[in-house]
This record gives sequence, structure tokens and C-alpha cells, in this order.
Amino acid sequence: MKIAQIAPLIESVPPKLYGGTERIVSYITEELVQQGHEVTLFASADSVTSAELVPVCETALRLDPQVKDPLPHHLVLLDEVHRRAAEFDILHFHVDLVHGPMVRNFGVPTVTTLHGRLDLPDLQPYYRTFGDLPLVSISNDQRRPLPPVNWAGTVHHGLPPDLLKPTFAPKGDYLAFLGRISPEKRPDRAIAIAAAAGMKLKIAAKIDKADQLYWDEVIAPMVRAYPDIEYVGEIGEAQKAEFLGNARALLFPIDWPEPFGLVMIEAMACATPTIAFRCGSVPEVIDEGEAGFIVDNVEEAVAAVGQLDHLERRRVRQTFDRRFTAERMVTDYLTIFRQLAGRPPTHVTPVRFGDEEANLPIMA
Repeated sequence: MKIAQIAPLIESVPPKLYGGTERIVSYITEELVQQGHEVTLFASADSVTSAELVPVCETALRLDPQVKDPLPHHLVLLDEVHRRAAEFDILHFHVDLVHGPMVRNFGVPTVTTLHGRLDLPDLQPYYRTFGDLPLVSISNDQRRPLPPVNWAGTVHHGLPPDLLKPTFAPKGDYLAFLGRISPEKRPDRAIAIAAAAGMKLKIAAKIDKADQLYWDEVIAPMVRAYPDIEYVGEIGEAQKAEFLGNARALLFPIDWPEPFGLVMIEAMACATPTIAFRCGSVPEVIDEGEAGFIVDNVEEAVAAVGQLDHLERRRVRQTFDRRFTAERMVTDYLTIFRQLAGRPPTHVTPVRFGDEEANLPIMA
């Protein structure tokens, strides 16, 4: 198939540091190319890909100090996609909202993967207006807040199997927190869990400007108060295998409807179990008692730390290999692409979600 991948311009593809959406766009793109498809990636010029790259801006917008408003750059992106749309069998968007008013006139099948939270009230009128857009959710739970829309499927994220090597005998005796410092990610819970369990905690996380006050007033004082808490800053892809692989467990103490939680499967790939709070996609991602533990409060999380020796790290990695590879992810996407482009479909099965039915690709 001739497939266009349309990425956000905030980060490069793949991102240099933090950036879950752009990282997934990269994994999809590279796996599609590996499987022999003709793929064109619309992204920032500092992106790296084996597909044809259409550079829309010179650098990732987050890294350009001259950029104050990303919207004009994304409108330029959409104009470039529109100009070349007839070249493709399908256009796969990862830019959330901005393309909705335009793509009805493109004359080419489109599908949009929604990577963010959907429980914000401002989204309701948008999806009522553009309810015919084919959409992909990254977990079933992500769908709950939306009115009836045109769900094309649910596709859980996947990673290249050789991206993160498993560590079956970790060298460290610490718990890990990886991601972003923000109130909904609850690093304060991670600190409380580690302190109560008598464990060292390493925090590798990005601090956005919007969350600087939360860091200054809540998290930084906690880090200073506990000598076994170490903040190591934002880390890149090359550092994740060592950081996660040598941890006894990843702490994922979220307090929001997490659409997916990429770090959970990154930990799985490293053979590291996850202790996660029961929010959002967590019950869909974590196989309880195999890939980790699902808990409802700090006390249960502390108890789960004491149960880590009962988990076999090889089985954690086996869960990843069975459920969360890039090959499985792309197989699911191709099922959707072929259906929307009028190609012979692969087998799908009706799956009931709430009060509606959605035809979801069978997950490997």
C-alpha cells in the first residue's frame, strides 16, 4: 500500500528525548517500510526515517526558540498533505484535531489515531461535529468520554522487539519512575511508595514549563527530604534499557485516565515488572501477576513491592513479545487501512464497548 504518516511537528520522529506520539509514529513507519509498503512521512526535517521524508519545518518545534505558536506550522503541514494526497491509498493522521475541517475534501481515505486524553469538555462539540471521521483509539478505556463517533478500531501500541534488551538479572536495587513530572503522573505517590517500602527511587522525567511550579513546590522538597530519592533528569531512548532494566520495578502511580502508558510496555521489554494504579488503560496493558501488579492505593503498592520476587522476569518479557511488538501493532493498523481503502479485509470481530459495538481488529 501507499501510506502517508502525518506526524505532529512538536518533536522529531523519533524524538530526541521525551515524546510518546512521535516515537510511536516512528515505530509504525519503520515497520511498514520493513514489510514492503511505500510510506511517506510528513514531519520535521530533523526526523530520521527509512521512508520518504517530507520535511515541513526545519526542526522540532519544541526545540526551536523562535516558535511561539505551533498552529501555523501545522496548517502548513496540512496544506502539504493536501497537495500530495492523491498519491496515497490512505492518510494516517496523528495530529489530533487540526485536520478535521479539511480532510472531508481530500478525496482519499483517512484515519486518525487519537493519542491523548479525551475527557476534556471542549472536545465534545468537536467530535459531535466531525463524528464521521474514522478514528483509532489506543485503548478501549480511552473511548469512554466521547459521544458516538466512527471508531475504526483499537490498536494498542507496540515496540520493535530489539529496541530494549531484557535484563533478567538486574544490577540495581531501586524502583524507577520514568516519564513526566506532572500532578496526574503522581511522582509524589512514587516517592511515598519507595519511602514506605524502604527502597531507593530513581526518577527520570521531563519537567514542562507548565509543571515547573508543581516541581518547585511539591516534588523537589520531597526529593530533598528523602536521601534515597534520586532525580536523574530527562533521558533518551539509549538510556532506557539500563535505567529500566536494572530496576526492581517500574512505578506507574497515575491519577488520570491514561490513554495507553507507553512506559509500561517499555518496562516489559526490559523484563521489568510494573506496579501501576488502576486508572485508564492500565488493566488492558498489565497482565496481573505476570507483567506486574495493579493496585488501588499506596498501601497496596508497598505490599506489591514485597511481592516482586514472585514474578519471573522472563515471563514479563514473554508478555511483551506476545502482545506489544511493532509487528503486531502494524498488522492491526493494516487491517484497518485495507478496510478503509476498500481492500480485502482481514478478519475482525464485533467487540461490545459500553452500549455500542465497534469492529476492532483481533489482537495477536
